[in-house]
Amino acid sequence: MSITVTNISKSYKNNVAVSNISLEVNEGEIFGLIGPDGAGKTTLFRILTTVLLADSGSATVTNYDVVKDYKAIRNTVGYMPGKFSLYQDLTVEENLRFFATIFGTTIEENYELIKDIYIQIEPFKTRKAGALSGGMKQKLALCCALIHKPTVLFLDEPTTGVDPVSRKEFWEMLKRLQQKGITILVSTPYMDEATLCDRIALIQKGSILQIDSPENIVKKYAKTIYNVRAKNTPQLIDDLKKYPTQYSVYAFGEYIHYIDSNENFNPAALDNYLQSKQHSDIEIHISKTTIEDVFMDLTTLNQ
Repeated sequence: MSITVTNISKSYKNNVAVSNISLEVNEGEIFGLIGPDGAGKTTLFRILTTVLLADSGSATVTNYDVVKDYKAIRNTVGYMPGKFSLYQDLTVEENLRFFATIFGTTIEENYELIKDIYIQIEPFKTRKAGALSGGMKQKLALCCALIHKPTVLFLDEPTTGVDPVSRKEFWEMLKRLQQKGITILVSTPYMDEATLCDRIALIQKGSILQIDSPENIVKKYAKTIYNVRAKNTPQLIDDLKKYPTQYSVYAFGEYIHYIDSNENFNPAALDNYLQSKQHSDIEIHISKTTIEDVFMDLTTLNQ
């Protein structure tokens, strides 16, 4: 097991950041910590990378205890924080050489590991880091996190604020790193990125809601979700929430996702109800369940 977390809790004054979290990350897998801002993702990352002490519980990274063996862990893991934290007044090459020196290595020694990423930013190696685009900053930060050849890579919301093309490229890079045997723990608020992980933990308000592969999480979801659409969307949401057997109603792209509490739910009855409320151009059909749908439901249950 690459990472083991047992009953970890952490509070700041009276605010609970993470509460009794337990999880395991297998060696060589991409494990996603999926949840919105403030869910506790960064706090857990800081504990696992020995930047922060937990109030209770225990954790190991590659069999090293996060408290007793913090020096060994810092030499074993790569950590890319959510906020760009490299030296903005140093060039691309200067940043990379600086981080290599800290770990007692060189760019040349571990070049094969970062080669696929570095060749994309090499044309800008004399440019100061602060002048790079968001996607280029992301790639430089990843190179710096990999320069000492870590066995575990922690990526805290690495694609936040990055354009869709760069996000796609970044995940392709992670898949290639995984093939080289690196265990990757990545956090993200983007539910669509959950499907790119081998397994995920859905987290909200410092608690784990569910852990499994994205496919299994969706497969196990028993409720039927309906796409509902009509001309007056605000009024449609209001009227759906007033329907006697409604279980859940929320906006989802161009549709409203509707779940009924009745196992024998009849869409035609809902259509008649909406017509009686003067709605027009009504459309009701079964929707394909997504990770976001499951997360929304679990969040509702745990409020």
